[in-house]
Amino acid sequence: MDFELSEDEVALADGMRRLCAGRFPLDRIRAAEGERVVIDPSGWSELADAGVFSLRLAEDAGGLGLGTAAAAVVFEELGRALVPGPILASHLAAGLVEGAADGKVMVGAVHKPRAHGAAPVVIEHLGSLGALVVVGDDALALLDPAALDAVAVDRSLDPLTPLWRVDHLPAGDAVGGPDDAARWRRDASVLGGALLVGLAAATVDLAVAYAKERRQFGKPIGSFQAVKHLCADMLVRSEVARAAVHAAAVTIDQPDVGDALRAAAGAGLLAVEAAMANGKTCIQVHGGMGFTWEVPAHLYLMRARVLADELEGSDTLAELVAERY
Repeated sequence: MDFELSEDEVALADGMRRLCAGRFPLDRIRAAEGERVVIDPSGWSELADAGVFSLRLAEDAGGLGLGTAAAAVVFEELGRALVPGPILASHLAAGLVEGAADGKVMVGAVHKPRAHGAAPVVIEHLGSLGALVVVGDDALALLDPAALDAVAVDRSLDPLTPLWRVDHLPAGDAVGGPDDAARWRRDASVLGGALLVGLAAATVDLAVAYAKERRQFGKPIGSFQAVKHLCADMLVRSEVARAAVHAAAVTIDQPDVGDALRAAAGAGLLAVEAAMANGKTCIQVHGGMGFTWEVPAHLYLMRARVLADELEGSDTLAELVAERY
């Protein structure tokens, strides 16, 4: 099986990486740490102009019609660059929420609580949202974020993902049935997995660069076998997860290839595990430096934790994979 990207996909990835490097360099992103709004409207518009939210939307609906495989390539680069904001939900809402595809409306998403008396619902980027999609087991509903009685969380796990707490979610207006909800979850697993793969790959680069630079006993620490093994394991995890994500994306585009739901859940599971494990290992490779706020290693781990929750966690994904066999 050939997992190499096509020439068009390589060009797409290169173009998105250049956009992220020019418009969203890490020092500029980090300047918004702890703020209630972490991405400015002009930056969001540039993402929309690049087609981030309309990649899979049909051409007759104003999109690019490129498919999930191309979107996975783009989302990996967005994850690698730690680009903040409700990117995944806004992309999934294109064609469902007016203004999502062209970047005029930021769309967030939250999973509907499955039990009465559950813990309060936590919503990301609420202060920037123009619409909120509630993803239930058998339906999608649309809410006006301004109508929610929400309380801002003082300190978020990821300083680039501001959070709000809501004790009660209104019913909202139904915008999709069981098939739409299942498709949302499936596509979120793949594209959220692509974001996670980008994080995993970025931590490999960060750890390897530090291992080459940091010297101990007169040698770069990367020359020591223990550190080599850590970095090698990081690379293997990220590459395996990347292959799974791209395979799942192709399966969504070509359903006759296999079980798209199983492939998506498996890809999401591997991507969560790769990003979380690599984030921790990257901090370990940095040693005492890894625990400081100045070193950005913690940002990748924190974002991975947030994205894992967006995908409803690795346990849910593992159960879904088991159910499909």
